[in-house]
Amino acid sequence: MNLLDFPAGFLDELQTIRRDIHAHPELGYEEHRTSDLVAAKLTEWGIPVKRGLGGTGVVGVIAGSGEGRTIGLRADMDALPMKEMNTFEHASKHEGRMHACGHDGHTAMLLGAAHWLSRHRDFAGKVVLIFQPAEESAGGAKRMIDDGLLEQFPLDAIFGMHNWPVHDHGTFGVRVGPMMAASNTFRVTIKGRGSHAAHPQRSVDPVMTAVQIAQSWQTIITRNKNPHKAAVLSLTQIHAGSAFNVIPPDASLIGTVRNYDPEVLDLIERRMREIAEHTAAAFGATVDFHFRRGYPALVNHAAETAFAVGVLESIVGQGNVNANMEPTMGAEDFAYFLQELPGCYVFIASGRDEHRDDLDGNPCNLHHPRYDFNDGLIPLGVTYWVKLAQEFLLAR
Repeated sequence: MNLLDFPAGFLDELQTIRRDIHAHPELGYEEHRTSDLVAAKLTEWGIPVKRGLGGTGVVGVIAGSGEGRTIGLRADMDALPMKEMNTFEHASKHEGRMHACGHDGHTAMLLGAAHWLSRHRDFAGKVVLIFQPAEESAGGAKRMIDDGLLEQFPLDAIFGMHNWPVHDHGTFGVRVGPMMAASNTFRVTIKGRGSHAAHPQRSVDPVMTAVQIAQSWQTIITRNKNPHKAAVLSLTQIHAGSAFNVIPPDASLIGTVRNYDPEVLDLIERRMREIAEHTAAAFGATVDFHFRRGYPALVNHAAETAFAVGVLESIVGQGNVNANMEPTMGAEDFAYFLQELPGCYVFIASGRDEHRDDLDGNPCNLHHPRYDFNDGLIPLGVTYWVKLAQEFLLAR
C-alpha cells in the first residue's frame, strides 16, 4: 500500500479529532460545534474559510503555487437521530444522536488532507474543501448549491467518498454511471367510512382497500417496469385503527421508491397513483396521494471516474479497486453536485467483522446502533484525497 509518509503524531491528532466529533454528534443544519471545530482547524493551518453556505457549511480554499484548475473535495458532517449502543469512551454524549454513518470519519479525513495540502503546495490551481451539512435526508448539498457555492467557488470537477462496511479494509469500490439510487417517499391516505366491526356492511373499509392497493402496487415492479431497469418499491408502514372492534374511517400507506432511471420513476409514480385511485373507487373510498421526489440518482462521470480509479490503483493496487462494483439502492445527496459538475464518488471499504460486530457476529453496517468509523481508514482516506488533488492539478 503506497501511503503518504505521515509525520509523527499526525494520525493520532486526526483520530482524536474524529473521536471528539463522534462524541458530540449534531443533526442536519445543527452542526454548529462541528463547523466551529472545522473552521478553527483550517484557520490554524492558514487556510482561508468561508462559512454560512448551507447554514452550517464550511468551505476552505488552498491555493497552489500558480494558476491552474480547481478541484472540489467534499465531506459530510451530520449525524443521525438514533440512540448509540456503544460504551467506549468516545460514544455519543447526547441521547438520541449518533454518528452511525461515519461522517465523523469523513470530516477527519478531509481535515487531514487539508493539513497536508496546506503544507505541500506543489501544485498549480486550487483545492476547495467542502464540509457539508445535512446529508442525511435534509439535502445539504442542494442547499449549499442554492446558496451560491458553485458561483463563489467555480470548480472544474468535484469528488466525494464514503466509508463502506462489510468489504475488506484496504479496498475501494466505484463504477461509471448510476452508483446510488434516487430516494423518494410516498404517503397515501385511504378515506372510507367507519363502523362497528360487527356491522361491516355499514362501512367503507379503508383497511381492506389499503391491503388491495399494497398488493397491487408490487405488480408495477413485476409487470409494468422493464425488467432490465432496477427499482424497489418498499411499503414500510401501514397505519389504521385503534380498537379490535372498530373499522376505522381511514388508513395510511407509507414507504419509499428507489431507482436509477428518471423515466422509470415517472412510470412508477403514475401507476401507483392510478392503482390507488381506481382501487379505492372500486371499494367506494377515496385517496389522498402524496409522492415526494427526494435525492436524485448519483451518477458518476466517465472521465473523472477513470481518473479516480487510476489514483486509487496507484495507492492500493489494481486488484484492490473494484471499478465495476454493484450499484446500491442507498441514496446520497452528493448526486446534486454531480448534476452540476463532472466528478466521481467512491466507497472506501472499512472492513468486515474484525473491526465492529453487532453482537451476533455479523459486521456492523451503516446506521447500526453499534457502528463506529474504523480509524484505520484515516491514513488511506487522507492519502487518496491528497494524491487525487495533486494529480488532478498537475494534469494538463
